[in-house]
Amino acid sequence: MGLFVVLFLMLAARLFVLQIIRSEELQRRAQAQWTSEAVIIPQRGDILDRNGYPLAMSASAYIASVSPRQVEDAELFAKILAPVLNMDEDVLLSRASDISKGGVVLKRQITRDVAQQLRTMYSEYKSIGSGALNGLYLEEDSKRFYPMGAFATQLLGLTTIDGVGQSGLEASLNKYLSGETGEILSEIDGRGRSLAYGKQEYIPAADGNTVELTIDYVIQSFAEQAAREAIEVNAALGIRIIVMDPKTGEILAMCTKPDFDPNDPPRGDVSRLTELMRNRIVTDSYEPGSTFKILTTAAAIDAGVTNTGEGFYCSGSVSVDGSRIRCWGNPHGAETMAEALCNSCNPVFVELGLRLGTERLYGYLENFGLGSKTGVDISGEAAGIMIAESKVKRVDLARIGFGQSVAVTPIQLITACCAAVNGGNLMKPYVVKRIVSHDGSVIEENAPMIAAQPISSSTSATMRMLLEKVVSEGGGRNAYIEGYRIGGKTGTAQVYKNGVVSSETHIGSFIGFAPIDDPKIAVLVIVDEASKGSDFGSVTAAPFARDILEKSLSYLGVVKESERIEAARHKEVPDVCGMPLKEARQALKDAGFKCLLENSGTMIIDQMPKAGAAALENSVVMLYADGVVESENNYYVEVPDVSGMSVSAANRMIVSEGLNMRISGSGVAVSQSPTAGELVQPTATVTVIFETPSEPMTIDD
Repeated sequence: MGLFVVLFLMLAARLFVLQIIRSEELQRRAQAQWTSEAVIIPQRGDILDRNGYPLAMSASAYIASVSPRQVEDAELFAKILAPVLNMDEDVLLSRASDISKGGVVLKRQITRDVAQQLRTMYSEYKSIGSGALNGLYLEEDSKRFYPMGAFATQLLGLTTIDGVGQSGLEASLNKYLSGETGEILSEIDGRGRSLAYGKQEYIPAADGNTVELTIDYVIQSFAEQAAREAIEVNAALGIRIIVMDPKTGEILAMCTKPDFDPNDPPRGDVSRLTELMRNRIVTDSYEPGSTFKILTTAAAIDAGVTNTGEGFYCSGSVSVDGSRIRCWGNPHGAETMAEALCNSCNPVFVELGLRLGTERLYGYLENFGLGSKTGVDISGEAAGIMIAESKVKRVDLARIGFGQSVAVTPIQLITACCAAVNGGNLMKPYVVKRIVSHDGSVIEENAPMIAAQPISSSTSATMRMLLEKVVSEGGGRNAYIEGYRIGGKTGTAQVYKNGVVSSETHIGSFIGFAPIDDPKIAVLVIVDEASKGSDFGSVTAAPFARDILEKSLSYLGVVKESERIEAARHKEVPDVCGMPLKEARQALKDAGFKCLLENSGTMIIDQMPKAGAAALENSVVMLYADGVVESENNYYVEVPDVSGMSVSAANRMIVSEGLNMRISGSGVAVSQSPTAGELVQPTATVTVIFETPSEPMTIDD
């Protein structure tokens, strides 16, 4: 009886453990044995340019998986699939023989062709009664696809093989793009096969949202092409290009070279991939050099410490607190402030920096956004580097004036310089235009936002004039485009090697705006350490900025200045049909046109050019009358003065008034009857006497 009681207590204790303590765990294990859970992968959202062109999208792919409990011969299974899946045979064998699991993924993101090959092989083995591929399953998957390959690579970023954002916008916007997974739960037997009458639960996946960018696919293409050419022509270490709308802060293009094709990233070399993924336009700071003089000039003019006509003298160098600061080339001698900007004269900008003083210069630079992040919606942005205001020495202030002893990111520089030409507004840059859900509703939307107003609109107008002169007459001539008004500034910056300024390599750059009287596009091109030919920004960067500007202006429909002037000369021809001749003449005269009457009559029935057509100012409009002449004497025509005219010119003048001409002699008109100014009835005849002049003279014909 004692033994029975002990066994009973042991059994009761065991039941208590199983039914109470481990109840939930065992239920989960049991459920896992009789149910199968299939994950439904959501469609990752697309990334589009501003016009709806896809820059990143999800393409169809497949997942190959195996149910080890259904595999009849794991070794044969692995041997057959290894060459098709391009996988190691031992890895396949290990996964296919692990019967502790109901299902194991063999390979993800299989192409459609490989998936079809697997289906064909499975059917062929089944047709001959073989179960060699029993347990093989194919499920739909998605693969991230970048239609243009290496295109805005660092900006867009890439995803992991599992479809999770790894870098760039793919990572920072992953929560919007990824969507939510769904699943299918079904009851299975001991070999992992679905029960014919088992229950099934379906939870649909929620697809990701669509991200629309401010990037313009066409302008990005121009930037990509220019970057490829620039890095090859200059044998440069790298290229950085950013294109922006100066008035809104919208980023139209962003390109960094070298880069990679996100469709086939170098995942085997982690350090190299990490380096190539870095968006150096927002993450890396550099000494801007002479492009910074745009900001110094704007600050100095706005503060009233100089004006465009003030005279300076460049002797080739200047001494500040014992430090000798040299100009970049030969002494410029006597020059105005405007000429100093064209010449990029360092001593003049040393003087302007010192005139402004630490507090005032730093105040302007902070209002231009330097020393802090721009707030652009791209991850990893740096704030640049500025010497603490309390520690700035006079020599530091002097060097800051011409772009040394200060470091900026490219996004900071172009944003600040846009404020110098767009009317004085510092715009917050942005690249995400809006995010739209799969049902079409807008989740988030960005709009232009003014962050500060560092200078006045009048100072900005002066800057536009000065920067246009830099391109037409100064160091930016390599960016000049015939027919367009271009403004800009070149820069050649120092490079530090092991903490010391290198005398062998530089960073060449150019920032340009067009059309400068009403800027619609800004381009910053930075060439890192060119090793072929001159490494000045005027040589390495300006020609490629010119290429981007010219193509973009044409694409944006900005007409050349000559075409704009020519178009301005055209006016719309008024409608004079149905008017009396006298009123028609006056209407055409008021509109800036001349007229000729083709036949007699007092009421206009037709005209050429037609009403609404564009014609050059002062051109002739042909009028066609009804042929009916009024008999009343209340309508008269003033006889024109044709003295000194040739026969043809006099005839055109008289006929244009609806009169007839009788010719006597040849040469030039010397007299007429009725005389000029007399009032006569329409269709009256004017007799004009012509004589040949005794001395040669110019005839108005």
